[in-house]
Amino acid sequence: MRLGVLDIGSNTVHLLVADVRPGGRPLATTSKRTVLRLMRYLAPDGSITEEGVAALVSAVSAARAVAASEKVDELLATATSAVREATNGADVIARAEEALGQPLQVLGGETEARYTFLAVRRWFGWAAGQILLFDIGGGSLELAAGSDELPDAAASVPLGAGRTTIQFLPVDPPGEEDVERLREHARETLAPVVQSFSSQPRPDHVVGSSKAIRSLAKLVGYPVPGWSGIERMLLPRASLGSWIPRLARIPADARQELPGITADRTFQIVAAAVVLHTAMTAMDVDELEVSPWALREGVLLRYIESLSWSAPSV
Repeated sequence: MRLGVLDIGSNTVHLLVADVRPGGRPLATTSKRTVLRLMRYLAPDGSITEEGVAALVSAVSAARAVAASEKVDELLATATSAVREATNGADVIARAEEALGQPLQVLGGETEARYTFLAVRRWFGWAAGQILLFDIGGGSLELAAGSDELPDAAASVPLGAGRTTIQFLPVDPPGEEDVERLREHARETLAPVVQSFSSQPRPDHVVGSSKAIRSLAKLVGYPVPGWSGIERMLLPRASLGSWIPRLARIPADARQELPGITADRTFQIVAAAVVLHTAMTAMDVDELEVSPWALREGVLLRYIESLSWSAPSV
């Protein structure tokens, strides 16, 4: 069957269409993204402004049209941090559901981490052993750890790249004092998470997922051979740390000239780098490997598991 996953995130409304079958790998056919950056539309009271809601509704309507044109059998629609935490979230969800023509599943932070961890586990396989996962979105940072399909520890903290840019790096390019304030805030926010993860075994693989981490890996990381000729990207903490002062000195409109930095990430890539570097330091991680699968694939995989299995006809 053909499934669609609509991910209404803090940065984008992203539709992934894939052909699926029980026991099979999802085969993506279409990927459609609309850049929103909902954090730009947050009012002082924590609500999403009317302009932001209108932009969201327009993006959802466009995604619905694409899903219809792709003859999607079922659309799995989810919303994450920005919608979840807005003070007018209930109204925003109602209007999004009206545009979509179906209910919207609002994921909690830990649920988001668990879906993403499932996707990463399936990508790397059982032989990967103990996995530690970092995933940076626009509104939140998710962490998860474990040796099974579902993590033994999962956490979500409000350290997303868009959120922290607005809160701590409002000037472009940001000054050293603002960068250091963000670093200290991230360190304090992560302290309870580090403590809660301390009982986990040392990871065999440290993995990063999300567009922000993929972008940073293209900028500061390096490729290594992977399975079946698939190239893998590794992101060293030391290289990331050395790049942060350089990134912070470059104006946003010039950052897209750098390798891996797309136009929709230029404004928040500094915050993403600071948060990721701080998280890797706090968790004593020297290097991570980038996963091409993340939340959307996790939602797909969980749904595939619910499909009925039948014996092959003789």
